[in-house]
Amino acid sequence: MFSPQLLRGAPNNELQQFSLGRDPAAYHYTNQGSTETLSEKSDYRATTGGLQALGFSTEEISMVWRTVAAILHLGNIEFKMQDESITIANGSTLANVAHLLKIICALVEQADKGVIAIMNEACLNVGKITDEMLLGDMDKKLSHHPHYSSRQLKPIDKELRHKEDFRITHYAGDVIYSISGFIEKNRDTLFQDFKRLLYRSHDPLISSMWPEGAQDISKTTKRPLTAGTLFQKSMAELVATLLRKEPLYVRCIKPNDIKSPTVFDEVRVEHQVRYLGLLENVRVRRAGFVHRQRYDKFLLRYKMISQYTWPNFRGGNDRDGVKVLMNEKNFSHDVRFGRTKIFIRSPQTLFALEQQRNDMIPHIVTLLQKQVRGWIARQRYKKIKAALVIMRHYRKYKLKSYVQDLAVRFRNARTLRDYGKGIQWPQPPLVGRQAERQLRMLYSRWRAAMILRKYPRDEWPQLRLQIIAASAFRKRRKFWGHDRRWLGNYLSVVAENSNYSSYNASVRNIKNADHFDTIVFSAFVKKFNKCNKSAERAIIVTDGAIYKLDGAKNKFRNMKRTVQIREITSISVSPGRDQLAVFHSHHNNDLIVALQGEHQPLKEDRIGELVAHVVRRHYAICQQELPVNVAPTFPLRLGNKSRTLSIEAAMGQDAPEFAYAGTVILFKVPPAYASPLESAETAANTLTQRY
Repeated sequence: MFSPQLLRGAPNNELQQFSLGRDPAAYHYTNQGSTETLSEKSDYRATTGGLQALGFSTEEISMVWRTVAAILHLGNIEFKMQDESITIANGSTLANVAHLLKIICALVEQADKGVIAIMNEACLNVGKITDEMLLGDMDKKLSHHPHYSSRQLKPIDKELRHKEDFRITHYAGDVIYSISGFIEKNRDTLFQDFKRLLYRSHDPLISSMWPEGAQDISKTTKRPLTAGTLFQKSMAELVATLLRKEPLYVRCIKPNDIKSPTVFDEVRVEHQVRYLGLLENVRVRRAGFVHRQRYDKFLLRYKMISQYTWPNFRGGNDRDGVKVLMNEKNFSHDVRFGRTKIFIRSPQTLFALEQQRNDMIPHIVTLLQKQVRGWIARQRYKKIKAALVIMRHYRKYKLKSYVQDLAVRFRNARTLRDYGKGIQWPQPPLVGRQAERQLRMLYSRWRAAMILRKYPRDEWPQLRLQIIAASAFRKRRKFWGHDRRWLGNYLSVVAENSNYSSYNASVRNIKNADHFDTIVFSAFVKKFNKCNKSAERAIIVTDGAIYKLDGAKNKFRNMKRTVQIREITSISVSPGRDQLAVFHSHHNNDLIVALQGEHQPLKEDRIGELVAHVVRRHYAICQQELPVNVAPTFPLRLGNKSRTLSIEAAMGQDAPEFAYAGTVILFKVPPAYASPLESAETAANTLTQRY
């Protein structure tokens, strides 16, 4: 899966670093199936991004792709027969693998960062350097390496001694090293003068042991190499020598298990000889055949390479099947057919059979995987289908039971006074939660229809507004005009406004300038401003804003003081019968008005109508509820200053009026404007009371 992503998605410089090309057909592990370009480039970026999201560092991600590249190179390693032995034909490919998988070698050999480099640096420092100091330096520089650890880095690891041991994770397992003596052993005190002296010895053996002494004195003035560096160089030379040679394999037999030079365990040795097949090899070598095998096992192993023997040979016994196979592959000249076994003379024939078998196995594995995965998928699909059927019927049963319970509870809802509003709804099942919302909506519409059928349809718009007002006040204000007819645009009515013609002319001018659709409410008001003064004004509420107009004397001139409904943050009213309303906004200059008639206070409550229109338009514009505060005292802001407004019911007060005392704005109203409870207290005490 990752190999095509690396070949087709990685940058060119990364492929050059891994000694790879773009063509998947050039590698054994990627040319077995389709080499069509699909989504490997995007998959490579997605895989790299996923590793980064999981916390992999850049070095760790590079290690992952380096491992994938090494696997690709391993698939291309080829073997050849030479003098009846097997050798690697392409040593350069193996060298690439060794270069890519130098994880542990880098930990030990890497320049400036490896263990040897750290030891050499410690040996070159001036002053007394101890092994403990060396271990501390290694812990500091190798603390993030995944294959290095010590007791200081992992305090809970009891295998390591504190400030003495460190561990390196090699490919074959963990190895614990003691730091004791590292500094002393790494220092090479044998200087070049002594080596030159030994090289000039007349004894040929001693002279050959010190070839470094042949160097000129002008070229050897540096400090001698450390023991670690010499060991590193010698190992590199050894590996280079081995890569240039052809290996011969020697089978080693252990004479005993106690590592004694004088004990020969015959049973142990015989077991190893028989296990390794040495006796059979000797007999075959004597007869001139390198391999022999029973017909049934041979046919079972190689039958997939012939179309006549795969998947089963039905033209005779196993011996006949082996003959057909070998004749088809033209190997009959190099084999002999015994009574129960086939004998193969040359290794090339055996290697050719193995190669053809290896080439066929991926196709067979793919076929088997396809069949098995198909069977697993079909079984899983059947289980899923069965589970879905069971779940569907169970959901229907639970939903049906819930609906039946509702039907029993609401059987007589039509005859009840509240049409079943007080009936407790049962707890819906998980599958019925969506249905419950729909049923509640259906029931609410039915109940609303049962209630509204008593009223003419032309009264429904007012009912909607009254419902909005009731929801906004939430029983916190008793009087808000629910028992009268709401007209909305009162200033256009002759009975309300004797100068209605001037008003209509001013409204037309404002409408032509601002292009609003309609006026939903208008009234005479007494306004209180930031200069602590009150004035006679008028307001109109359109579908998008509240306009403040001058009084009738000035022909309702537009005061250019407009409050956009979308900018209103809340509305404050009192719990009494006064017509005070405060519109709060984020401009820190709230609008304070008290509704009134043209020449006298209002004799009916219109505050509910005003609040309903503003709340309704705010929800239509902003899609959220507008808070309505009901209290006798509430804070506000005028001219960027914090104020407090309080309503007083005062004896002898004939009409509502504003007063100013420090930071408190007083709205004095007659006692009749107070709630029934406040009016009783006022009459009893004959004192000014606030509510």
